[in-house]
Amino acid sequence: MFGASTHTPFIIIKKSITSLPLPFLFITMPTAAFRVFRFFMLVFIIIVKTSSSSLSESLLRSTIHLRNHTAISEFRLVNRRHLINCPGNNPFLQVNISSVDGHTTLSDDEYVTVNITGVLLPSTGDWVAMISPSHSNVKTCIENAIKYEQTGDFSSLPLLCHYPVKAQYVSNDPDYLNCSKKECKKYEGRKCVKTTCGASLSFHVINIRTDIEFVLFGGGFQTPCILKRSLPVAFANPNKPLYGHISSTDSTGTSMRLTWVSGDEKPQQVQYGNGQKASSSVSTFSQADMCTSSLLESPAIDFGWHDPGYIHSAVMTGLNPSSTYSYKYGSDSVGWSDEVTLRTPPAGGSNELTFLAYGDMGKAPLDSSVEHYIQPGSVSVTKAMADEVSSGSIDSIFHIGDISYATGFLVEWDFFLNLISPLASQVSYMTAIGNHERDYVDSGSVYITPDSGGECGVPYETYFPMPTAAQDKPWYSIEQGSVHFTVISTEHNWSVNSEQYEWMNKDMAAVDRTTTPWLIFAGHRPMYTSSPGLPILPSVDRDFVDAVEPLLLANKAIYMP
Repeated sequence: MFGASTHTPFIIIKKSITSLPLPFLFITMPTAAFRVFRFFMLVFIIIVKTSSSSLSESLLRSTIHLRNHTAISEFRLVNRRHLINCPGNNPFLQVNISSVDGHTTLSDDEYVTVNITGVLLPSTGDWVAMISPSHSNVKTCIENAIKYEQTGDFSSLPLLCHYPVKAQYVSNDPDYLNCSKKECKKYEGRKCVKTTCGASLSFHVINIRTDIEFVLFGGGFQTPCILKRSLPVAFANPNKPLYGHISSTDSTGTSMRLTWVSGDEKPQQVQYGNGQKASSSVSTFSQADMCTSSLLESPAIDFGWHDPGYIHSAVMTGLNPSSTYSYKYGSDSVGWSDEVTLRTPPAGGSNELTFLAYGDMGKAPLDSSVEHYIQPGSVSVTKAMADEVSSGSIDSIFHIGDISYATGFLVEWDFFLNLISPLASQVSYMTAIGNHERDYVDSGSVYITPDSGGECGVPYETYFPMPTAAQDKPWYSIEQGSVHFTVISTEHNWSVNSEQYEWMNKDMAAVDRTTTPWLIFAGHRPMYTSSPGLPILPSVDRDFVDAVEPLLLANKAIYMP
């Protein structure tokens, strides 16, 4: 804790070995540090611990799962595998879906059981994929082989024309390989002459608006073939308003922006406080908005595409800072969300601020599935943050880049929004853009790596509208309590005399340190690190340091990557 704290913090630097950039904290003390704020850096960044909080202990335990994790599984490359025809014809094989509540349609968030029956010979290579929408082509696309080489896998044929949402090996059921679940399928007299095996798998399913089906494959992820498909199943209400998250619009703490997702394009409402309401503006994006290259199409524009539905955004005004309000969002025609309680942040210039800050979080499955990109610590970190938010001690959250790691596989944004909803719906959730949201060749980003998978910042800016000046200029500043936050994009031009450079120089120089003595400069990429990186991919961009560091020193700022 800084300022007039009775606790002495210690700082633990967590380095991500899964992707660059690596996190670091650079601190220079402000000249007028007479106010107090506390902050906790989470995930790969930093944990500032006080003796009164158990947050860091739970986060430290989660780091065991992060060490030596590359986030690349063989499933991630499943689109680049040969698809062969499974030998033989099994008339007994079935794949059926059963919901927990027994309904024939899916709820917004539930675990479904996929039952596989009639298997003649269980194999370690049998696996089940969740596909959405159900009409997706899960056969080979020979003519599109060149498009998939962008990921670095040069197999001559892809597996699927559309990427699976998630998958599990059937052997996740411990009774499968030993055929403990036997069924007799043929009798001669009273004697069973043909038995088959079965298995049950649990899949976590959330409302992604399009119907789903489950496909049973043989041959593992390396040499797969289709065995059987389930019937498609739809969501009970694909238009349901979901995944609401709030953000600050200015430094007064008197207005909050609520953003949510729905399958319906008609404007909806947020109802809050004492009978107040505000109508939503509606936006979306299409495959045409994604980036691609002239040589290789990107995942976002091709096999990773999933319809995002419609993103609604409404601003709640007339609020008081550091106050609680209840709200719900939706409409009579599509339904309403549950009632949620939010807490507004303190106004800029007030005495104290408690906030959580982290980056590179992403998401992980809540079942035993494998997915395109997994950050295994994200679940425990989100749980730890939700506990802190529920205690009422947190004013706001700052997520500094690498938000969902969808990287061109658009359905993963829904799963990320579902993961953070318990905390992002209650306190201001502010973000900065990272390389996995923005970077792509010939897109205007500073770095030409295909890290965004062709998203080029479009989904990020649609799902997380920050108080920026314009589209694709994702830098802004905001004040909360005794802190002035200058939030930049490390992926857009920051060189001396560039538009962003001039803005951040002017913004920091204008800070009134008598009212906001703490100046925090937030950007995704690091300026310092103990990891040297690779010769062709260093951990720190020296050009970035040379351009930006003098501004931080001149303005006595804290750098928060």
